[in-house]
Amino acid sequence: MTNAKKFAERLIKKYPNRRLYDTQTSAYITLADVRQLVRDNASFAVVDARSGEDITRSILLQIMVEEEAGAAPMLTCQALAQMIRCYGQAMGAHLERSIQSFVEFQDRPSGDATATAVGTREVGTLLMPAQEHRTAAAPFGGFTPLAERDGQSLRS
Repeated sequence: MTNAKKFAERLIKKYPNRRLYDTQTSAYITLADVRQLVRDNASFAVVDARSGEDITRSILLQIMVEEEAGAAPMLTCQALAQMIRCYGQAMGAHLERSIQSFVEFQDRPSGDATATAVGTREVGTLLMPAQEHRTAAAPFGGFTPLAERDGQSLRS
């Protein structure tokens, strides 16, 4: 049994004809359906039906490519170029932590003025140009959110 099958609640198989089969609903689904599973925060894995290889990451990247090709892309050409330049460096873990901080900020109640002020600085840290991040994080190994560096707790 692959790791994908062990840890995912829902298994999707991709067949050679490029069709996706959801084993939970016993039905073929589209990439749009997989996108909705992601938005619903559902736990799933996509495996190649022939080899059993976990191809979840590949499918998620395909969804991102389609989203970026749409009317409202999230990543600018400059941001994409900076990401490509950082391959082979320790940016992955830093980027993942930054995105997690952003998601946590988005989940905070909007009426909490203290959390909003701290969160605004966190988001500002996320949006810093890559060179400033490199300097501040030396390089990414010692990332500390701005609010923690200022002696403020991120948790209320």
